Amino acid sequence: MQNPTERHPATAGAPKRPATPVAPLAITINGKPYEHDGDPTMPLLWFLRDSLRLTGTKFGCGIGACGACTVLLDGKATRSCLLPMQNAAGHQVTTIEGLAGEGLHPVQQAWIEEDVPQCGYCQAGQIVAAVDLLQRKPKPNDEDIATISNLCRCGTYPRIRKAILRAAESIQAQKK
Repeated sequence: MQNPTERHPATAGAPKRPATPVAPLAITINGKPYEHDGDPTMPLLWFLRDSLRLTGTKFGCGIGACGACTVLLDGKATRSCLLPMQNAAGHQVTTIEGLAGEGLHPVQQAWIEEDVPQCGYCQAGQIVAAVDLLQRKPKPNDEDIATISNLCRCGTYPRIRKAILRAAESIQAQKK
């Protein structure tokens, strides 16, 4: 068995090429500046989870279909499993951990009040997607809520809907 650290026979004796230095990528996450000096094609999800230990954003499917990895990129819901660091650089990212200010975000509070989660795995992505929806549609109807494409294996969609409507009311009341 060949030692995995040994060079392949086809390249034995060939001079090693120096790695091309990559300029660090600047990114703001939850209001704090960070730099990434690794692989620029690495998905944002892995930078959040592995480098920053912000584990609220979950890995679900890896193809952007389930939404467990949803974050806000410049305020817009974005699947972080599909977003390379080079495309996230220079932008503002908000994760589930960054939503709360002095207290819980109204969507987070509504999630608690409506007892939305069962297993809870997808809920961070659901909450972030709901925040995006309410920024675009302050008074959503059922049709608007149905545009959220995040998946919930536990099927808590009726409670998710109630929580979004509750959060919308709360946000509107805070503006008065």
